[in-house]
Amino acid sequence: MKVRTKFVCQNCGHEEPKWLGKCPACGKWDTLVEEVPVPEKLQETYLPENANKAVPKPLSTIVEKDTERLSTGIREFDRVLGGGVVPGSLILLGGTPGIGKSTILLDAGMKFANRGITTLYVSGEESEEQTALRAKRLGGRTDKLLVMTATDLDGILTQASRVGPRVLVIDSIQTMYNSEIDSAAGSVAQVRECTAKLLQFAKTTGIAVLIIGHVTKDGNIAGPRLLEHMVDVVLQFEGDRSYSFRILRALKNRFGTTGESGIFSMEANGLVQVDNPAGLFLENRSENVSGSVITACMEGNRPIMVEVQALVARTPFGLPRRTSVGFDFNRLNMLVAILERRLGMDYSALDAYINVVGGMKVNEPAADLAVAAALVSAHKNMSVPRDVLLFGEVGLTGEVRRVGAPERRIADGINLGFKKFIIPRGKLTQKFTGVEIVQVGTLAEAMQQVF
Repeated sequence: MKVRTKFVCQNCGHEEPKWLGKCPACGKWDTLVEEVPVPEKLQETYLPENANKAVPKPLSTIVEKDTERLSTGIREFDRVLGGGVVPGSLILLGGTPGIGKSTILLDAGMKFANRGITTLYVSGEESEEQTALRAKRLGGRTDKLLVMTATDLDGILTQASRVGPRVLVIDSIQTMYNSEIDSAAGSVAQVRECTAKLLQFAKTTGIAVLIIGHVTKDGNIAGPRLLEHMVDVVLQFEGDRSYSFRILRALKNRFGTTGESGIFSMEANGLVQVDNPAGLFLENRSENVSGSVITACMEGNRPIMVEVQALVARTPFGLPRRTSVGFDFNRLNMLVAILERRLGMDYSALDAYINVVGGMKVNEPAADLAVAAALVSAHKNMSVPRDVLLFGEVGLTGEVRRVGAPERRIADGINLGFKKFIIPRGKLTQKFTGVEIVQVGTLAEAMQQVF
């Protein structure tokens, strides 16, 4: 029988019968690689004689089992996982190079081992000596942590079956090689088949498997999108390598919520947990400077106070420039248009710059009111008092709309010394004393309260 090859995009996993210079699915150039499909056994598995032992059961007869999670020993890591690692689960950790993926998993592996939980750490990128040096930098060694350097997945699973660890760490999935697939390591076919084999191994043995995955230039985990659907938990490390702060988020979690996040700081001895991240980015704030406003943004279920800075300057060109760092560019243009239309301010001959201090990326609309206040402050050259905190979504008609968890934002703001809060109009479920809470319905009311 003639074997028909196919060309698979290494960026998105799209398949084509012939080579193309540009992938029609994701638009990337020179990403299609020829692969030989794995032959499948043709059998009619639906026939009665081929039925397996799995039979349908009434939902009411199924007995729930209390699964004991394995704590990583890293509180912020456990928080994102929902309390710890579930035995038999497959967890994928993604992030840009140098963000701290290998560091946090090696640290978790050593903490597992220190509590008597046998852990096997397999690295396909570093030698055993390099892994030992990194472990020494993190602060210790133990006999319960087993380390090996290998890329052949069959050999790795053979050793794992022999050793019988409770946790298996694979660093990284792009370096693993399945001899049954005739393609290079890191290709879409290899990543897909290796993940499928690890998933089967985790479910049949009850060993928790944690794998590291690289990301593309767009910030997505490399390999086919199917990879994220196969695993139980998808975690992603975010942060700017120019700054020390890292945020760990759960993009998918079958055993817990995806609303939590972990805050870390990259220090000389590895990743360090940040105990009180609320005021993390307010340490070096200047006094009585125009264009500086504080807002409260939610990272998971925790508020974090961030400083939004704005600069307005006369443009030397005919077309004014809009620049945004850490804030959505389209929302900046929208807020400038709202200020011009609803408040009568003229930005037509002015450049507008917005920066979120500390390398933070603010994605929620609750920062709209603070960005608008920073733009007005920079335009009027009037400073906003240091003890004022603003949050709220701004609509196109100029109204200020409610956002989630206002009580938690206010409570954390009070702990950090803020005295006046300008928030959207609405009922609060908690009473606060000793501070001034001003509820506004429009952007004009908010700016009148600020200035």
